[in-house]
Amino acid sequence: MTSTRSYLDHNATAPLRPAAREAMLRVMNLVGNASSVHAEGRKARGAVEMARDAVAALCGASARDVIFTSGATEANALALTPGLFASGHAASGFTRLLVLATEHPCVLEGHRFPASAVTVIGVDGRGVVDFAALDAALEAARDKGERVLAAVQAANNETGVIQPVAEIAMRVHAVGGLLHCDAVQIPGRAAVDAVTAGADMLALSAHKLGGPQGVGALVLRAGGIEIRERMLRGGGQEKGARAGTENVAGIAGFGAAARDIVENGFDAPHLRRLRDEAEAGIRRLAPDAVIFGDGAERLPNTVAFAVPGVSAETALMKFDLAGVALSSGSACSSGKVKRSHVLHAMGIDAGLASGALRASFGSTSVPGDVIRFLGAFEHMTGRRDYGRGVRAA
Repeated sequence: MTSTRSYLDHNATAPLRPAAREAMLRVMNLVGNASSVHAEGRKARGAVEMARDAVAALCGASARDVIFTSGATEANALALTPGLFASGHAASGFTRLLVLATEHPCVLEGHRFPASAVTVIGVDGRGVVDFAALDAALEAARDKGERVLAAVQAANNETGVIQPVAEIAMRVHAVGGLLHCDAVQIPGRAAVDAVTAGADMLALSAHKLGGPQGVGALVLRAGGIEIRERMLRGGGQEKGARAGTENVAGIAGFGAAARDIVENGFDAPHLRRLRDEAEAGIRRLAPDAVIFGDGAERLPNTVAFAVPGVSAETALMKFDLAGVALSSGSACSSGKVKRSHVLHAMGIDAGLASGALRASFGSTSVPGDVIRFLGAFEHMTGRRDYGRGVRAA
């Protein structure tokens, strides 16, 4: 039976993978606390450690360096602290934080550095790091004797633009710094190892890759990293890095989703075909439409666009009524639409940015979703050639 709706908001939350659902249901039948030493507790602990192995494998890391959190917001905040220590650095920790202007708000607003110790690095019109600005900031920090921690979003959640992480890491490491990557949007869309090569730490969120909401991880990929300024103190869980009884069912679902990606891979060419067909249809129906990040390397599943004169708020309602779930690239936690700081940093005109929309495909997406999407889009353009060139489901 064909679905009457098309869910094209995978960058916000991916549908729960069957393997994750099954793992969570199994673990929900366990009664032990993962910190208890009896048989029931050991079973719960076993589920946590199995998931830790799977998340580590997804990232090319060691299981001992995976810290489970409540999500990527907590993982980013846990990592971005002056109280981060690494082998080869003096006891004073890190004193300068560099962040891209297009970072997720949980990085821009959720770090634990004083405002005077933060340098925001600009991007070009495609949304890619401004290397001249980065080099200047790194040189200034080196001249002042500051130890640099840099935060770079591997792929932007709004535009899908992928940053050249390996090149950034090389420059940060050259001044003795560390690089943290918000890698939330990568798993299931691109190879984590390839896109985040050189990053010392990664933040992940289970619900972006087909796991449950409310669980994530900070993955320490460089040896000798220690977070001494902990956010949650208490029982000493997660080897003392993050206190609080583990969300065993959520962690098990996270691990199962990660394992599913590792064992079965992902179909990036399929996602790219859907994205490219959607973009081609957008351009046919609205020749004046703008694709944000066009010309940059982007995730294969994401198209962020706007049509001059079209309000995002109105468009989202029309798409929803037509059975298509999209988002505005600037949707905030309240569900309202506000100006996108990402598009502002890219130098996009405020009027055009106010109409920004995002379609993001995933493992459950089919060609029929593109047809429905373009059918809904047709009502805002008055043209009826949206089926041309799109393969039927």
